[in-house]
Amino acid sequence: GSVAASHRKRHSIERALPYVREDRVLLEGQLHRQLLWLKDSWTWMFETRVLPDLPRNDMRPSALDVGCGPGHVMKLLDQFFDLTGVDIDAEMVGSAKGRGSNVIQAVAIELPFEDGSFDVVYCSFLMLWLNDPARAIAEMKRVARHWVVCLAEPDYGGRIDHPSELTILTNCLSLDIKGLGGDPNVGRKLRSFFSSNGMEAEIGVYQGVWDLKMLHNQSKEEWASIERAAQRYLDASVLSKGKAVWEEAIKAGDLFQYNPIFYALGRKT
Repeated sequence: GSVAASHRKRHSIERALPYVREDRVLLEGQLHRQLLWLKDSWTWMFETRVLPDLPRNDMRPSALDVGCGPGHVMKLLDQFFDLTGVDIDAEMVGSAKGRGSNVIQAVAIELPFEDGSFDVVYCSFLMLWLNDPARAIAEMKRVARHWVVCLAEPDYGGRIDHPSELTILTNCLSLDIKGLGGDPNVGRKLRSFFSSNGMEAEIGVYQGVWDLKMLHNQSKEEWASIERAAQRYLDASVLSKGKAVWEEAIKAGDLFQYNPIFYALGRKT
């Protein structure tokens, strides 16, 4: 972990992933759950906002996924674009390639492409891990011809949990992100990243929450991510009480969770 961390620091950027096999499995699961919730919104956004605005020609539009991770979003969007992906993490690059995606290892602040190489440049759940998000947006703008899009960035400062006894546990998710070098409240800052690069972005937050069926189906994996973070900050008795509250809330149909996820659409002029 320390060698990889120092390498990331030298680039003044990180996708601050814990280098533990169990954490990677949890991360893949978390990315998959996020996709389950947001995929329809992302598809709608591209179909209604981005694609109609692109120049009409016989070529399929091109797009770059910055911080593509294991390639889940690329697989969703390859219906629209000729896609290329970049990620700082070699294992993520390998995972994405294993899914048949065109991915190379690179950092977001030094994208290895010429100016205006892609019609659209986008990212998802990336800005929270960067030391200098505005610089990454500058690079995304440089290699984009038309659109720069942040599909999803969380803001844990606006999180709501019910029953309220769960808040002490879910606060550990925010602490964990901070501990890994990330910014858990990055969502509210998206406008400033674009404004500092001379772009007026449309900022929004996704509507809706998981229904009870989805909460029940995903509860085991969701609890695992909460528990893994909470173990680092809380003693076993607090965690045990929290788990009992969680399980009872699932059983009774009382569980409610909402974590604001922001997006930003920036059109190059």
